[in-house]
Amino acid sequence: MNVFESILLALDAVRSQKLRSGLTLLSIGIGVFGIISATSIMGAFQLAVNGQLADLGENSLLIQRTPSINFGTNWAKMRRRKNITYQQAKEFRDRVSTTSLIAISNTAPGYIIKAGQESSNPDVSLIGIDDLYTVVNAVSISSGRSITEAEVNTSRPVAIIGQDIVTALFPNIDPIGQLITIKSQKFVVIGVLQPKGGVLGQSQDNRVLIPITVFNKYYTWEWDASVDIAVKALNKQMLPVTLDESTGIMRSLRSVKPWQENNFEIDTNDALTGQFSGFTTALLVVAWISGLGALVAAGIGIMNMMLVSVKERTREIGVRKALGARKRWIVRQFLIESIALCQLGGLTGMIGGIAISWGITMLLRSFNMPTITYVFPTGTVVFSVVICTLIGIGFGLYPAWRAANLDPIEALRYE
Repeated sequence: MNVFESILLALDAVRSQKLRSGLTLLSIGIGVFGIISATSIMGAFQLAVNGQLADLGENSLLIQRTPSINFGTNWAKMRRRKNITYQQAKEFRDRVSTTSLIAISNTAPGYIIKAGQESSNPDVSLIGIDDLYTVVNAVSISSGRSITEAEVNTSRPVAIIGQDIVTALFPNIDPIGQLITIKSQKFVVIGVLQPKGGVLGQSQDNRVLIPITVFNKYYTWEWDASVDIAVKALNKQMLPVTLDESTGIMRSLRSVKPWQENNFEIDTNDALTGQFSGFTTALLVVAWISGLGALVAAGIGIMNMMLVSVKERTREIGVRKALGARKRWIVRQFLIESIALCQLGGLTGMIGGIAISWGITMLLRSFNMPTITYVFPTGTVVFSVVICTLIGIGFGLYPAWRAANLDPIEALRYE
C-alpha cells in the first residue's frame, strides 16, 4: 500500500467517525491556532513598539518618577515617590556637562481643544515642553515651527498640534496662525506635528504641545507635578558616562543617601525594549505551553482513533499478513495514517491562526496603529508541521506496533 492510499484511509476514518475525529482534529487545530496567532500578533506588536521606542534614540535616556513600562509588583511603592519638580529639572540641566542636550516636559491627559464652534474629543494629551524637546525626542514638525527659548522664558501662548487635532478642528484650512482654546486660555498655532500613528492603542497624534512655563502656570502647579527629563548624549559611546553622571546628579538633587536605592527611574532605549520584550516573551510562553498542552491531548485522541481503526480492520490486517505483508509495511501504513490525521488538524489551525492574526493586525492598523505591520510566522508554521508529524509518529507508534503484531490466524477469525 502506497502513501497516497494510506492518506485516503485516514480521510475515510475521519468521514466514518465524524464526531470523534472532529473533536480530535479540533484539539490539534486549537493548539496550532494558539501558537501561530500568538506568535504573529506578538511579533507585530514587538516591531511596532520597537519602532516607537527607537524615537528615544540610541544615545538618549529618560528620567522619570516612575518607570515607563512596569510589569512588576512595586507599583504602589513607586507611586509614593516624590515628584521630580520643574525646579529640580532646571538645576539638573544646569549641572549636567555641556556634551548633553536636556529637554524638560510635563504631560496631562484628558483635555478638550476648541477652535470656533469646533471641539476635539476629551482625550487630548497636553504636553508642556521647552525649546529642546523636539530635538532631544526626535519629534518632527510637518509644517510651521517649534517653540523657541524666548517663548518658553516669556510664557508666550503658542502651541504645536497633532494631526488628530488638525482633522477635528481645521479639516479644510491651514491651522498655522489659527487660535485654539484650552479651558479658558487661547493659543496661537505655530506648528503641526508629523503624523506618527499610535502604539498599544494610544494615538501619538492626539496631543498639543505648549511652553512648559505656560503649562505650569495654568494647567498644573509647578511644585505639584512630576516632570520628565530627556537627556541626549553626544553619541552612543558617551551614553554610559552620561547615564552615570545623570544618576549621580539626580541622587544629589533628590537627597538620596548612599545606601538608599534611587527614588526615580532612568530608562534607555535598550532598557525599554528589553522590558517590553520580556513581557511579550512571557505571553508567548503561556500561549505556547497552552498550545502544546492541547496538542498532547490531541495526540491521545489520535492514539485512541488509531486503536479503534486497528480493531475495526483486524480482518483486513490478517488478510494482508496472510498474503505476505511484512510488519514494517503495516507499521508504516498506520504511521502514515496517524501523521495524515495530525497534519489535517494542524492545517486547519494554521489557516485559522494566519487568518485571525492578519485580521487583528489590520484591525489595529485602522485604530490608531498605522505603523503596525503583519508578521507572517514562517518559523512557527514550519514548527507546527514538524510537531504535528512528531505527534503523529509518537502517538501512532503503539497502534501501528499492535497492528503489525496481530496473529494472522486470529485476525482472520475476528468478526
